[in-house]
Amino acid sequence: MTNVLVCIKRVPDAAGEVTLTADGQGVDARHVGFTVSAHENCAVELAVRIAGDTGGTATVLTLGTDDAIEQLRTVLGLGCTGAVLIEADPAGFGPADVAREIAAVAGKYDLVLLGNDAADTGDFQVGIRLAYALGRPVVNGASTVVVTGDTATAHVAGPDGVETYQVPLPAVVTVLEGGVEPRYPTISGRMKAKKVKIETVEPQAAPRGPDRVRLLLPPAQPSAVEVIGEGPDAAKAVVDLLEKLGVAR
Repeated sequence: MTNVLVCIKRVPDAAGEVTLTADGQGVDARHVGFTVSAHENCAVELAVRIAGDTGGTATVLTLGTDDAIEQLRTVLGLGCTGAVLIEADPAGFGPADVAREIAAVAGKYDLVLLGNDAADTGDFQVGIRLAYALGRPVVNGASTVVVTGDTATAHVAGPDGVETYQVPLPAVVTVLEGGVEPRYPTISGRMKAKKVKIETVEPQAAPRGPDRVRLLLPPAQPSAVEVIGEGPDAAKAVVDLLEKLGVAR
């Protein structure tokens, strides 16, 4: 029986154009919705599978305000059976602060799963810091995780192919998207999620802060449009282009 804690973060939905706050410390979320990152969705899928395969439990945790309850309920609808909210403003918490707060809750769980990195700030530190705080082995960037007895086997895409790591439980693993297909919530799952009592805890200490200088956006990719013709006269130009591309002969 493996009891799994999976950690998520409420992040802006960056499906459209991404803009930063004036101080460069975060993504400007005034005009977008919120979601859970693709890495964390895969971590949730693995947590639910492992709990089901071993007869254990899957609990979801986040650090945030009441707004983050929306994301907790979504994950509960996917098969997690418990939820923990560390009630605090995440903007003032750096990776070391977040790792400390998770560690205060995670001691009773056999396996802690996290996303490989934060979708909004790009922090890669929390999983490693958490493992050190708990004194547990850690595997980063796993695509899949399977638990057999007291051992977790994680597969990681390496430069020369898939690498396999086996670590004893309890352990910490960060998950990279692509190894599993996240499930969608069912109607019955959503209904059950509404009834789950969310455990709320206070932070252990005042945050030190992220110590971040600022975030930078990558330069916009140049784009160009070529008009090859107008009306019926463009037909020959289209055929020539398709032949050039090897689509038509």
